[in-house]
Amino acid sequence: MSKSLKAVPKFANEAAEQAFWETHDSTEYVDWAKAQRVVLPNLKPTTKTISLRLPQHLLDSIKAAANSRDVPYQSLIKVWLLEKLHSN
Repeated sequence: MSKSLKAVPKFANEAAEQAFWETHDSTEYVDWAKAQRVVLPNLKPTTKTISLRLPQHLLDSIKAAANSRDVPYQSLIKVWLLEKLHSN
């Protein structure tokens, strides 16, 4: 059973395209049965800079632990936070 699909309109900019798709169903324009999975290996997660105040002795201990593992201390903090998050 073949369904007649509508043509996707041309958009002046990304905002116009976003407004269009917010109010239209993509199944009228795209045959999702023919869709294929895509791997985007170069995408990096977005990061947000935060300010975190730590006692100096705690920061020194974290830096020493990172140094003994030969990793940047901020990376070690991220790993520890992620591990703690997943352990709960």
